[in-house]
Amino acid sequence: MALKRPTGEALAALVLARTGYAFKDIRLLETALTHSSAVKAASNNQRLEFLGDRVLGLMVADMLFEKFPDAAEGEIAPRFNALVDARTCSEIGVEMQLEELVRADAALKMRSRGSGGNYLADAVEALIAAVYLDGGIDAARQFVLRYWEARAQTVVTKPPNPKSELQEWLAKIGDARPEYVIENREGPDHQPIFTVSVRVRGLDPAQGTGGSRRAAEEAAATSLLLREGVWANAPA
Repeated sequence: MALKRPTGEALAALVLARTGYAFKDIRLLETALTHSSAVKAASNNQRLEFLGDRVLGLMVADMLFEKFPDAAEGEIAPRFNALVDARTCSEIGVEMQLEELVRADAALKMRSRGSGGNYLADAVEALIAAVYLDGGIDAARQFVLRYWEARAQTVVTKPPNPKSELQEWLAKIGDARPEYVIENREGPDHQPIFTVSVRVRGLDPAQGTGGSRRAAEEAAATSLLLREGVWANAPA
């Protein structure tokens, strides 16, 4: 039997241990950790995610500006792009073990178990916004530095984008362009599963699935790149 997701003061105590911030408004915290797929939820974290994405961008830009005072814009921009990428936020969600704290559809969480997923990236951004609203800009900065500062030294490029990589490879070998076609869409509106094929003149189609059209297109492009030997391994 799955453990009951903590709420109230118990949730606040766990978040304090993982963020270093003690929430005053626990309802705000609970909203930040409620995904739009959660059944019967009165509110969700979509608005907070929107704000958190902007707060994270400001904090990371400020951090890089201070940490690399002699770096040109062309050097720090790739670091910035990598650090604010959804995949980095998802990795941090896994590191924080947020999957046990986020209220979301059980099937969605099961499908993403161990590998993060967009719902964890959304929760991380929403949590940043909640810290900002509850404690101010300095509290948000401390939270961001806790998880992003060390990564600033090692992450130098944005994670590979399979659609862009496929486009670039095709441009090198000819003038063919990829065409993405939705083959199937199933599941409820809050938890869709897309199957997409990518078609390129002169090559066999490749398919991919994902929880959004974009994710399925990326999976299809990855499949084609691997099959054609452009990539030796799928990116981590």
